[in-house]
Amino acid sequence: MHEMSLMQDVLEIIQEAAREKKFGTVKTVWLEIGALSGVDPQAMSFCFDAVMQGSVADGAILEILHKPGLARCMKCAKEVEISARFDACPLCAGFELQVTGGAEMRVKELEVE
Repeated sequence: MHEMSLMQDVLEIIQEAAREKKFGTVKTVWLEIGALSGVDPQAMSFCFDAVMQGSVADGAILEILHKPGLARCMKCAKEVEISARFDACPLCAGFELQVTGGAEMRVKELEVE
């Protein structure tokens, strides 16, 4: 389960922010996960409490923001929403798609004290 190591990376980001911004407690973590990122949001939720235990984010709430997969179709020149990297264009059925969004995972926001 690579989500456990990804959540440990999230913790490192949170701890670095705590050192830089000098806050002591994280109440809420907003994590943005793109549909094309290869990350399972349910697995990230499952790992959250275990990884955050004993840290500045111990007891924090995880809010997952789902981002759609977006691509630009080279055939019809439209930006379209896709659910997998090798989907056909829903408008023209072309397969010449360039991913433009939804491949990322990032800590979007922290609510801190």
